[in-house]
Amino acid sequence: MAKTVADVLKMGEEVLMVDLRFVDLPGTWQHFSIPTRELTAALFEDGIGFDGSSIRGFQEIHESDMLLILDPSTAFIDPILTVPTLVIICDVYDPMTRQPYSRDPRYVARKAEAYLKQTGIAQTSYWGPEAEFFMFNDVRYGGGTNSSFYYIDSAEGWWQSGADLGPNLGAQIAPKRGYFPVPPADTQQDLRSKIVLALEAAGIRVEVHHHEVATAGQAEIDMHFGPLMRMADQLLMYKYIVKNVARQNKLTATFMPKPLFGDNGSGMHVHMSLWSGDTNCFYDETGYAQISDTAKYYIGGLLKHSSALLALSAPTTNSYRRLVPGFEAPVNLAYSQRNRSAICRIPVYSKSPRAKRVEFRAPDASSNPYLCFSALLMAGLDGIQNQIDPGQPVDKDLYDLPFAEAKLVKQVPGSLGDVLDALEADYEFLLKGDVFTLDLLEAYIAYKRETELDPVRMRPHPYEFTLYFDI
Repeated sequence: MAKTVADVLKMGEEVLMVDLRFVDLPGTWQHFSIPTRELTAALFEDGIGFDGSSIRGFQEIHESDMLLILDPSTAFIDPILTVPTLVIICDVYDPMTRQPYSRDPRYVARKAEAYLKQTGIAQTSYWGPEAEFFMFNDVRYGGGTNSSFYYIDSAEGWWQSGADLGPNLGAQIAPKRGYFPVPPADTQQDLRSKIVLALEAAGIRVEVHHHEVATAGQAEIDMHFGPLMRMADQLLMYKYIVKNVARQNKLTATFMPKPLFGDNGSGMHVHMSLWSGDTNCFYDETGYAQISDTAKYYIGGLLKHSSALLALSAPTTNSYRRLVPGFEAPVNLAYSQRNRSAICRIPVYSKSPRAKRVEFRAPDASSNPYLCFSALLMAGLDGIQNQIDPGQPVDKDLYDLPFAEAKLVKQVPGSLGDVLDALEADYEFLLKGDVFTLDLLEAYIAYKRETELDPVRMRPHPYEFTLYFDI
């Protein structure tokens, strides 16, 4: 049952602080806190001000005043903090017009859900992201004009197998062997269970947790599917809880797509389906893999716009250390049942109509979930509206095709610069229903180029010294 203002005021009686959270343009939670006496019915009407010029991707200094409007449906008791704290997720508004702020990613997701209903194609979209992450024992990194380095360590790391640890008890996980041995090789079973208990305490239903393929503490915890806006909220809750429970247990968690060389990176396979009432629009008993024409056209939209989508769903320079052939990397622009080397997969675990869905495998959890999910939905809807044919499915190992066949399968772009260029050339489908705006897309692309792409490509890479110092 959705929480009302009265419900939230009642919850406030059980805590000492109220934490107000919102998301910046790149996708990181921001917050500030107020004493519970400030939590009143009037606050939900009036909102509370903050400095928008200090938030990445938001306002300039001369127009910095912004407003947060509390969403009572999002309230939960924080399972991490020692001081009893009620968390409420907020929407960003312009204080002059009292209208939603065009660059608020949560507003984009709200408009995407509304646009779906306007199309008449379906009433609800359901989302199930599988966000992978690592939990390390130690991480150090830095650099300047004359240096650049990172160092990662893990009790599970294969590089520890020959170390003098006084004693070394062995059972470290070799690369690509982490899926999924029992303890003692899996050293993080209890820690993942603690994370699950914290997630459920915050109101997030969890379906499964397990060690992932890579060495050094790669993990996955899967949430039960939910509507677009709610799932985007939950993904930020998920990342917050994972990082903090890991920290409480003297480990550090990262959702960085490719922190280790020579082993699998961390992706976020996104499962999607469209529903009209109790009917799954993606199901057809007689179709390929039991998917309907609606689902096929949805896949057609994802494949057509995939390059632009990656700018919002795999949006870091590091994302393209993962999106390379091998290591189950979903770089091939094809669809298939079961085949994990295709960018679109149709899971066939169950023959139930309720279970039929499309999985887009390229995203990772460095993305802003509100923008990522909204963009995927808009691409799929464009495919349905224009009946975009995705072609024939490919049920072969795409990494082991004969050359003549392999060259016919297109692959995703290989860098952040390429996908930002693709987004600039292919964005009209995002503007339908005013879901995305040019203002937001221009600010997003400028931020990515100036703050991430240029600083990385202008720096020498440490491995370049091995390759080139003695030339």
